[in-house]
Amino acid sequence: MSNGNSLNNRQDTTLGERYERGLAMLDTVDGEAGHRVVESLADISPELGNQVISWAFGEIYARPELAPRERQLVTLGMLTALGGCEAQLEVHVNGALNVGLTPTEVVEALLHSAVYCGIPKALNATFVAKKVFAERGLLPVKNDSGSGGIADAS
Repeated sequence: MSNGNSLNNRQDTTLGERYERGLAMLDTVDGEAGHRVVESLADISPELGNQVISWAFGEIYARPELAPRERQLVTLGMLTALGGCEAQLEVHVNGALNVGLTPTEVVEALLHSAVYCGIPKALNATFVAKKVFAERGLLPVKNDSGSGGIADAS
């Protein structure tokens, strides 16, 4: 008997339904870059690709408790803190833009991460974001708040 709890409803779905839900969420968040990641696993670990779609996107990303924008902010912070995840950061900076975060919000999240995980990791993540923004024609990034920056220090 289902109590209407979204977790119970997700547990009642078939593997095929989770996979389809995951594909739809992958399209929304990561688009073509996400598909390239999954396709790159086909000849070495297709099951990992399946888990990315079915579990990560079909179960976790599909949960309604956080909006895709919020999930991408968390993901950017986590990947920055882990370090050494530049390829995944590139996919998720694109994903953050795809779900409506602005370049300024992405940069601010990465700046904020410096407080908790250090400037070197924040620098690495920021340079990944800069590469993505350049590819999408989004440079220079404007500081919407009008505060901070070297020019304002005088």
